Amino acid sequence: MSEMANTDPEGIDGVRMTWNAWPRTKVEASKCVIPLAACISPIRPHPDIPSLPYTPLRCKTCASVLNPYARVDFTAKIWICPFCFQRNHFPPHYGMISDINLPGELYPQYTTVQYVLPESANPNDVVSGGVSQSNLPPPVFLFVLDTCMIEEEMGFVKSSLLRAIGLLPENALVGFVSFGTQVQVHELGFSDMSKVYVFRGNKEIPKEQVLEQLGLGIPGRRPVGATAGGYQPKPVQNGFPGSGIDRFLLPASDCEYTLNSVLDELQTDQWPVPPGSRASRCTGVALSVAAGLLGACLPGTGARIVALVGGPCTEGPGSIVSKDLSDPVRSHKDLDKDAAPYFKKAVKFYEGLGKQLVSQGHVLDVFASALDQVGVAEMKVAIEKTGGLVVLSESFGHSVFKDSFKRIFEGGEQSLGLCFNGTLQINCSKDIKIQGIIGPVTSLEKKGPSVADTTIGEGNTTEWKMCGLDKSTCLTVFFDLSSSDRSNTPGAVNPQLYLQFLTRYQNTDGQMMLRVTTVSRAWIDTAISSEELVQGFDQETAAVVMARKTSLKMETEESFDATRWLDRSLIRLCSKFGEYRKDDPSSFMLNPCFSLFPQFMFNLRRSQFVQVFNNSPDETAYFRMLLNRENITNAAVMIQPSLMSYSFNSPPRPVLLDVASIAADQILLLDSYFSVVIFHGMTIAQWRNMGYHTQPEHQAFAELLRAPHADADMIIHERFPVPRLVVCDQHGSQARFLLAKLNPSATYNNANEMAAGSDVIFTDDMFNYV
Repeated sequence: MSEMANTDPEGIDGVRMTWNAWPRTKVEASKCVIPLAACISPIRPHPDIPSLPYTPLRCKTCASVLNPYARVDFTAKIWICPFCFQRNHFPPHYGMISDINLPGELYPQYTTVQYVLPESANPNDVVSGGVSQSNLPPPVFLFVLDTCMIEEEMGFVKSSLLRAIGLLPENALVGFVSFGTQVQVHELGFSDMSKVYVFRGNKEIPKEQVLEQLGLGIPGRRPVGATAGGYQPKPVQNGFPGSGIDRFLLPASDCEYTLNSVLDELQTDQWPVPPGSRASRCTGVALSVAAGLLGACLPGTGARIVALVGGPCTEGPGSIVSKDLSDPVRSHKDLDKDAAPYFKKAVKFYEGLGKQLVSQGHVLDVFASALDQVGVAEMKVAIEKTGGLVVLSESFGHSVFKDSFKRIFEGGEQSLGLCFNGTLQINCSKDIKIQGIIGPVTSLEKKGPSVADTTIGEGNTTEWKMCGLDKSTCLTVFFDLSSSDRSNTPGAVNPQLYLQFLTRYQNTDGQMMLRVTTVSRAWIDTAISSEELVQGFDQETAAVVMARKTSLKMETEESFDATRWLDRSLIRLCSKFGEYRKDDPSSFMLNPCFSLFPQFMFNLRRSQFVQVFNNSPDETAYFRMLLNRENITNAAVMIQPSLMSYSFNSPPRPVLLDVASIAADQILLLDSYFSVVIFHGMTIAQWRNMGYHTQPEHQAFAELLRAPHADADMIIHERFPVPRLVVCDQHGSQARFLLAKLNPSATYNNANEMAAGSDVIFTDDMFNYV
């Protein structure tokens, strides 16, 4: 195995748990304060995962897949399932199996394997719906473009679209919808003359009406492109090719010229906007028409609606604000007071759209670029349920949008690894129950003995739908224990618990894959000793799980006090695992396994996930969507940014996230995930302004200036969405991007105690942490 497993905390399995040893009873688990949860990256690439070119062997009772934890009788050719203890016979083609001739899935180091499912595979082993492998479609991208914007913004978005089309695989199917006051569906199949189908934007249009107007709804006939096998590459209708799917969705190589011509001729929305009014923008209807078009042409296949939105929806369903400019777009305060008249209705509309897209297996991606809000808070439900991507920026000309948009279509190392039509199934040992998942999934309501009574996130099921997923997608699964009687627990018989994650998906090449990850952890009796429990605590994972749970509770529970809840959780954890003498604060000691967790909680309390002040509902929704889907390392940086210091005297080193880390003769690099800040101390900035770095005798200074930029470029290069780069100087206006993330240990109360060259933060917060 490679060295990657030694340095990578997720290892080959892509699984990290809050507790790596589990208490045996429900009561003991509740005393642990931090929930039993696993963060899994279902399709994260790893060089040591083997690909097996055959269908998996399943237990005849619980349907779990053969894995290294199964007990095998090589003489009788029998394997015993570790989940239900069922004895299963090996089929004839496993006849040569022995302790020195093992199939790939029984090697002890291959706890994660990937099956390349052949064409003859059972439909249940491929994907819900059973699409034939030979008929699997290429990737589909339906672009939905907002035209209610100024000429400059339209120029930016056109150039990004043209670049994206050039990056698409030649076989990728492409469609184009534009919208403003009305919705225009562009027919790309006839290049000699542009043909557009127009829909009114002021009322909801039923799917049947969309199909009828586009000429796709023929009574008594299956929708074009939908066959029993799945995908029909070149439909022929009434004897004339081109009258169905390939009028609107064409391979990129066939329609690149036509699409370029359409974009060249496309103008900003010409509908007049009276003074003091907002543009009439029908975002909801446009997305509804796009979903209807894909549902008619390609139901049950992988497709993405890529929406480029430049402002708030003011027309028809999904509206978030009136056209009158004197009416502000809803704020957090409006939502708290129930004073946002459009909000609930818009959320209900997007819930319905999300359900439609999930049933079709399609993804909604939103790229929102505007100085004001566009309605991401309302769209959140549809984006998350379909596993879509979301990027928020100030302009279509900003690098955050341009570079992020380009990343979707790039291949090679830069590829996001976009995959389609995923389903996740979880098998558990007896007495382990699944409460639900927080992340970009939708419950398939598949009940079973492993379903818990209580629900967190998407629950009441053992199987979930993931219309879209990529190599960084991470899901948080919450578990519960059903037993409260120690003598009745599985640990009394079997000291190990087992969890199995089965992810079926269509990869970027259209091949159906099944990844099987089986993990094992120890049951322990915390009433006898809690040392093993403490040693198995994962502080980073616990912090991310608490952040995700807090965000969910803030959205779903009225009058939930997040700060108070986090404080109480931390106090309970410290009283359970800390050592202290009563009424003697100086005696408090916390085990090193918990030493970083209070820092994470402190930074979480003041993060954008908990403190919504100074953020719009769109920004808060955006931050929480990314928190819920990114891997543990990235999510931990969102909660507690990393800070590096660069100086002449020492190599780059991490420093405390504190105002005391600011020094006049140093450069700081802050990575808060959404932005990367290069902060020059006062002396460094003066020397740079004097041009010392251009002089041959000051090469060391030039190197010092270059080092943080090189590291920042590396961070930006690997991340999606691409973070905002801020280069600033001490006491400059943009220094606020750094100061906002630092612990204000230096205030006007104690400034005289701080080191020379440090900075002071003026704060109204009643608590100043030292």
